[in-house]
Amino acid sequence: MSNDKKKVENWTFFSNNVHVLVCLTHKPQPTTREIAIQVGITERAVQRIVTRLISAGVVTVRKVGRRNGYELDLNQRLRHPLESHKTIGEFIQLIDKGYKAAK
Repeated sequence: MSNDKKKVENWTFFSNNVHVLVCLTHKPQPTTREIAIQVGITERAVQRIVTRLISAGVVTVRKVGRRNGYELDLNQRLRHPLESHKTIGEFIQLIDKGYKAAK
């Protein structure tokens, strides 16, 4: 297999930010370790992404016992001008349709 073919196979359509966001919608109290395993990144990378989502007002955190619970503002618009006519919730619904169909 050539190096060019390996490079093509390693990319995905969505960023790790989206992957973390999707994980937060599927389970409201996941640990950073659970998210890291699902996304395939480090726990520290998950923490950085969650911090960015909190700063953007997309995610709020509340303590539930010893764990964090996450609430998402699915009414916020997507940030890029090409997608800004859609909300985060609409995007997640689109992703979930494919997710449920694949199961």
